[in-house]
Amino acid sequence: MKLYRGFATVGGMTVISRILGFVRDVLIAAVLGASSVTDAFFVAFRVPNMFRRLFAEGAFNGAFIPLFTKRLHEDGPKTAQDFAAQALSGLTLVLVAFTILAEIAMPWLMLLLAPGFADEPDKFHLAVLLARIALPYLVFMSWVALYNGLLNALGHFAVVAFAPSLLNVVLIAVLLGLIATGTGEQTIAGVALAWGVAISGLLQVAIVAFAAARLGIRLKLERPKLTPDMKRLVALAVPGLIAGGMAQISIVISTVIATLQDRVVSWLYYADRIFQLPLGLVGVAVGVVLLPDLTYKLRAGDHKAVIESENRALEFALLLTLPAAIALFIASGPIMRVLFERGAFTTIDARATAEMLSALALGLPAYVLIKVLHPSFFAREDTKTPMIFAGIAMAANAALSLALFVMLGAVGIAIATALAGWIDVALLTTELKRRGEFALDDAFRRSFIGIVLATAAMGLSVWWLTTGLNPWFAAENGIFVQVLALMALIAGGLLTYLVAGTLFGAMKPKILLKDLLGR
Repeated sequence: MKLYRGFATVGGMTVISRILGFVRDVLIAAVLGASSVTDAFFVAFRVPNMFRRLFAEGAFNGAFIPLFTKRLHEDGPKTAQDFAAQALSGLTLVLVAFTILAEIAMPWLMLLLAPGFADEPDKFHLAVLLARIALPYLVFMSWVALYNGLLNALGHFAVVAFAPSLLNVVLIAVLLGLIATGTGEQTIAGVALAWGVAISGLLQVAIVAFAAARLGIRLKLERPKLTPDMKRLVALAVPGLIAGGMAQISIVISTVIATLQDRVVSWLYYADRIFQLPLGLVGVAVGVVLLPDLTYKLRAGDHKAVIESENRALEFALLLTLPAAIALFIASGPIMRVLFERGAFTTIDARATAEMLSALALGLPAYVLIKVLHPSFFAREDTKTPMIFAGIAMAANAALSLALFVMLGAVGIAIATALAGWIDVALLTTELKRRGEFALDDAFRRSFIGIVLATAAMGLSVWWLTTGLNPWFAAENGIFVQVLALMALIAGGLLTYLVAGTLFGAMKPKILLKDLLGR
């Protein structure tokens, strides 16, 4: 079905981006390790990323895509393009003003984000400098988010999914340049990486704007006007902005707590990078494709087709996410040792990061399900309900992070993040069922049983392989042997899942392949 082809397109491009991201992080780990400069860079990079997710990806796209789709189908391409140009102008005005204020207030902002840095003046001032250099990335990526929403609504997903790869390409080039020139001073490396972040944002704007131009859509900045369309966009975006703010506050709280202990920020970052691979591959892909699909079907009044799309999206998400979560939970140690344990990244760092990854893995299905469930609200122009539930999850995350950090140490932050995700999922599903806007069909129930059984079989296989291959993951064997052992572990788990999934009815490979290829 067309929905699966969209998932595959976005997911495939996301895999490329994540692989490049792993190469980037391996190089960062080798050049900087888990050092003060690494902590400063990661916190600095989090500043534009945090506000990008707040302004652009969460609040703006959830409001923009349904309204753009409505204008496109009811009033035609010209009206839809005019609406997009108005939205671009308004978004730019707000973000440029915000960026200027944030540049000025960065020292105070850094105190909020990383109070633990205050006791180390050099580390604190470096974080402020790097954040100021990287902050324009926020404006560029907000433009990218608008173009992404526009292209997704038109059914063009490939360029949108590829654009984030440019961040990794630029940073890899910077790191390779540092290695080639023998620039070993870590502060210089941190500054170079921050400039790379800003430049990559500009490149991403160029590629998505070019893709839109090829479709005949050229957006020009004009004087912002508060038209009825813009008022409606603001009305829908504000709850999403608040919800996104709550999610980012949760991240800030985790960061604040992490800065209270040396190297925890870096450990949490590296664990999150692995965690983000399946989340980006499945959750982002499903969310990106599902929102315009549901919006179109709701406009057509086809309630049966809406339920069908929701069930197939949920089925596809769990088919890939449940085994990924179990595999990451069991094999976190070998993964971290092979990917990062070299250079300045020590055995202690690898062990601590693996513990965090195992904890985060328990929440992976929850965060993918959130990506699946949100479009069901956004397509109906309801951004308030997810906002309220995000607030509850944020409060739970804050309380749990602090309590579990005191009780269990650094890993408690990751456990709290996983639990908060499941709280949000429970609230979203309960509300959709109460409204009668979501129901599980028989096809999903049959597939879900097969997915659970196949995942259990794969989990046993991964545990057995991890135990047997453990001696081969030792650093003294060299990277080549380690990588071969990790590939054998992944291949064995994947093969087990495919065979068990076919036997238990979780998947029908021939039918799935035909759907993905559009045949």
